[in-house]
Amino acid sequence: MTQAVRTVRPETVRAWVDGWVVSRNAPGPVREPWGLRVDVGLPGHLTRHIVPAPTPATLRHLTAVLNVPGTWLKLCAPAEAVARWLPPSWAVQEPEFMMTGPLEESTATAPTGYTLAVTTRAGVTVARLLTQAGEVAARGQMAITGAITGAMAVVDQVETAAHHRRRGLGTVVMKALSSSAAKGGAGTGVLVATPAGRSLYETLGWGVHTPMTAAVRTG
Repeated sequence: MTQAVRTVRPETVRAWVDGWVVSRNAPGPVREPWGLRVDVGLPGHLTRHIVPAPTPATLRHLTAVLNVPGTWLKLCAPAEAVARWLPPSWAVQEPEFMMTGPLEESTATAPTGYTLAVTTRAGVTVARLLTQAGEVAARGQMAITGAITGAMAVVDQVETAAHHRRRGLGTVVMKALSSSAAKGGAGTGVLVATPAGRSLYETLGWGVHTPMTAAVRTG
């Protein structure tokens, strides 16, 4: 387990958490001995604990004291390194990957039949690709954080509607968000991707910073 988390940079993890709470309009993170806590307060997602360097001792402690269903762990390690320390009451989710990538100003052009709309409100920039009928075909959002870590952009909730996939829409959304972030002074982006999303981001020059394991208390 030690080897799995050796290269994780706490400042990168902190930047992701700081941007995530802005993007999701969640309370600011609270520092804990094991990392950070975010009191999300949503059904099924009451609290999340982000652990940059999970150890068996840390996981034994957390799984013993966190007994409310809907509590989440976000562990900076692959599942094979941490799952053995999670009791059956914790459900391990699909693998995730914290990724970082360079940001630069560029022109994002919507494909024929779509319109690109980029708006910013309350510190969150949203890029949407709309059909001629006004349907949201693809979207994503980002927030710039830098009070502690230096300016970084946290990309969040990038998704393409099922019947609009394989048309390059996700790439357009990412280019629009990256360009907006670069104009805002951020040179590096950070996000947490699914396995499917990882493939897209790698084609754009992003790389894996650390595998992530998410687990939720179910009972």
